[in-house]
Amino acid sequence: MPEKTQSKTIRTRFAPSPTGYIHIGNVRSALFPWLLARQQNGKFILRIEDTDQARFVEGATELVINTLGWLGINWDEGPDIGGDFGPYTQTERKDHYLKWAQKLIDKGLAYADPYTTDEVEAFRTEAKNNKKAFLYRDYRPENPPIWDGTKPLRFKVPEIKRYSWHDEVMGDLSAGPEALDDFILIKSDGLPTYNFAHIVDDAEMDITHIIRGLEYIPSIPKYLSLYEALELQPPIMACLPHILAPDGKKKLGKRDGAKSVDEYRTEGILPEALINFLASMGWNDGTEQEIFTVNELIEKFSLDRVQRSGARFDEQRLLWMNGQWIRKLTIDDLFERVRNFWPESAEQASDEFKKQVLILVQDRLKTLAELPLLTSYFFTEPIPDWQMIDDNKQLSKLSRDEIISLLKTAKSALLNSKYDTESLQATLNTLLETTGQKPGILFSLIRFAISWAPFSPALNDTISIIGSDKIQARLQLAIDTGSK
Repeated sequence: MPEKTQSKTIRTRFAPSPTGYIHIGNVRSALFPWLLARQQNGKFILRIEDTDQARFVEGATELVINTLGWLGINWDEGPDIGGDFGPYTQTERKDHYLKWAQKLIDKGLAYADPYTTDEVEAFRTEAKNNKKAFLYRDYRPENPPIWDGTKPLRFKVPEIKRYSWHDEVMGDLSAGPEALDDFILIKSDGLPTYNFAHIVDDAEMDITHIIRGLEYIPSIPKYLSLYEALELQPPIMACLPHILAPDGKKKLGKRDGAKSVDEYRTEGILPEALINFLASMGWNDGTEQEIFTVNELIEKFSLDRVQRSGARFDEQRLLWMNGQWIRKLTIDDLFERVRNFWPESAEQASDEFKKQVLILVQDRLKTLAELPLLTSYFFTEPIPDWQMIDDNKQLSKLSRDEIISLLKTAKSALLNSKYDTESLQATLNTLLETTGQKPGILFSLIRFAISWAPFSPALNDTISIIGSDKIQARLQLAIDTGSK
């Protein structure tokens, strides 16, 4: 009989290793079990798997907590808030693993590994020479020493057989005896391996669903063998397909443009957009809908709609989605979020003026980090760059004299215009009639002369906010520099 029976309440978990930055694959492995737990009124647990001390990175646990908090993925139990099944950090649970290890020793299903590294290498060479796969169980010692903690403790596979199991995403799977081997339970440093620790932790924490990456499938037969040895009922398992590189040919890696979540945050990606984007990578609700709120994701999510094939990473789609989410924000909400993204020249500007500028550029922002590029000329005098005009396909057809003439005409007309947006639009429309130019030529020229920026919002709105005095000065400076 199992040591524990699973509770009726769904309990899922995210169990990262604190070995560095959090990448998008990590977040998706947290997002899907979180969505399931929230949908089923269950519990979501954060557990830190820090037994690989050689790869431990100082501050990585805090980074995990901060990143999940920023994304809005909250947990019901964890290392920072406690819970009834703690501790939630593996290095604080050594006595738990020793207790379960002793059960296996008492059953004759675990043994001290007496071999040196050189001896194991010799076994590998022998297997290779015999054209056989190296399996540790083929070299199992006949009379291992009593385990005293100074040597690794290995699991003794009790039965060599085929295992079959059901994966909620990948379907019915099976593997033969070749997938089974004697693996290390506890290392010589006294800490458990992942293969042992996560099974003990999930059992003691009543985890009902394990949702993780596809790379774990080859190891599941070993886990099932250990579950049987410990008389535990395995949780429901679901393995998520890989996030693929843009070409769809391999798993996404750093060389393919993958960034840490913290980098996306710094670049002005909204948490709502990143959650939306990651949820749609490998899952859909069967409709054409692309923009989902968190509440909609919680309502609609199901493991049976997670696809089995890998999902291509498309950063352009993330940027598009982020732009959609930026436009959904109220101006007050957006203003709070961009506080650290304004250009330095905006420091002395009033909040009221900055909000006016933000209203103008909101529809053009794809990331919050684009704010300085789109707004700096509102706060400081731009430096004329006539190369921008020379490189413009339409404006480059005009002679410099024609351009200067148009600027002088525009300067005069704007001097006599009122500076509300409607009056300015009427003035600009009249300019089109008097000059006989197309909007793509005249308005582009004025836009360059007052901003020297590749992009700007509606011209009448831009002119209105900058104000008459500055507009006149900028047009004059453009005339002066262009006439030289």
